[in-house]
Amino acid sequence: MFSRRHALKTALSGLVAASANSALAASGAGFDRPAIYGAAVRPGLIDTDADYSRALRTYCAAIVPEGGLLWNDLRPDQSTFDFKAADDIASFARSYDLALRGHTLVWHGVMPAWTENLTTRPLAEAELMRHIATVVGRYRSQMDSWIVVNEPLTEDATVVTDLRPTIWQRTIGFDHLATAFQAAKATDPLATLFINEYDVEYVGDRFRQKREAYTALIRKLLDRHVPIEGVGIQGHLRSNLDIDWRGLRQFARDMHSLGLKLAVTELDVIDDQLPADIAARDRRVSQFAHAFLSSLSEAEPLDSILSWGITDKYTWVPTYYRRKDGAGNRPLPLSDTYEPKPLMTVIAQFSKIPGY
Repeated sequence: MFSRRHALKTALSGLVAASANSALAASGAGFDRPAIYGAAVRPGLIDTDADYSRALRTYCAAIVPEGGLLWNDLRPDQSTFDFKAADDIASFARSYDLALRGHTLVWHGVMPAWTENLTTRPLAEAELMRHIATVVGRYRSQMDSWIVVNEPLTEDATVVTDLRPTIWQRTIGFDHLATAFQAAKATDPLATLFINEYDVEYVGDRFRQKREAYTALIRKLLDRHVPIEGVGIQGHLRSNLDIDWRGLRQFARDMHSLGLKLAVTELDVIDDQLPADIAARDRRVSQFAHAFLSSLSEAEPLDSILSWGITDKYTWVPTYYRRKDGAGNRPLPLSDTYEPKPLMTVIAQFSKIPGY
């Protein structure tokens, strides 16, 4: 699952300046699309919105819980594991033969308050390993892959040691990254294990330096024989920034040279600063996605492309990037009425989607 098969027969080109439709016409023949497409799923919606459930079954080969597997969801207190939401999504995946990705085992966000009581390395290490053994163990043979570590680097990281000051970093130190991967691999040897990061795809010194720090971190962990098998770039694309296609192309080559799978894990395009006209906006959204995906796919196809949601009806984007004109955001492959948009057409250039 999530395996690369072979290189693209012809390099993709035509970045931001090309429209989605003309790009598709230019690259419609002669390209292999081994990557699978999937989407993040919100707990509760698969049983309450029939159109939502139908869209996932129609377009996706894989899903990832948008919530339900985070520490704050699973661990209301130190003695409790609440798997209801995650179990519902896992059951949906089994019912419709969808691959399943776990998200996430180590992340700085939404940690329960009780973890602040883990004030020593032995306490923190024991709890981290117990959590991973319990959670990964519950879904052993069900999860095709895990995002083991999500967003390890600080916002302005420039070197490999610029790690977020999580409870694990404060108590265990750098070794917590290896501990997490090793515990996950020991619990489920067959699951593919990913590290994941964001803000490495744009033009500018801050983004270049973070991308270099991400590369250095991955190399350092591999040098220590940490069982990283895949590298994720989230892909929450901000339309006011330019895609660094040369930098991304080199990053992809570097990851493939290390024998790692490369995945886009949380794709959407933040459109708060794009035109109000829907056709123009959808076209610009698809152009940003094409620039991003073609850069990462030029040397070798992506392993997988997962968008962070599938329909504009349910997206995190307006929570933080609401449009000033009051128009609804359109960051995802399907509209709020479940109609495919140009973004879905672009994604289909790089992955296998039924009907494309």
